[in-house]
Amino acid sequence: HLASPRLVARAGGEIVGWAALGPVSARECYRGVTENSIYVDPAARGQGVGRALLSELVRRADAAGVWTIQAGILAGNDASVALHRRCGFRVVGRRERIAQKRGVWRDVLLMERRAG
Repeated sequence: HLASPRLVARAGGEIVGWAALGPVSARECYRGVTENSIYVDPAARGQGVGRALLSELVRRADAAGVWTIQAGILAGNDASVALHRRCGFRVVGRRERIAQKRGVWRDVLLMERRAG
């Protein structure tokens, strides 16, 4: 089973992004399924930081035998959807009004990447 890696990207000594993988469930049947989280500072976007972080998470997950990485992305976050697509993820569903941000209910796209 994959330990929950946490990655940090730095530029000029400052943290400009982070990424993490965590289990989706403690149940044995889901031991090869993880969920990723990723954040890139707005000033560092468009510079390949997100792709480097997500690519490294995917590499580590593949090496550990993870068979599915999931991502829940707020609908409308086109940059994150595009990043995940570039790293082999696809949209598999939409969860309606499941997230609340600044008092507004938001839909979440469920994306996943299956191991080769």
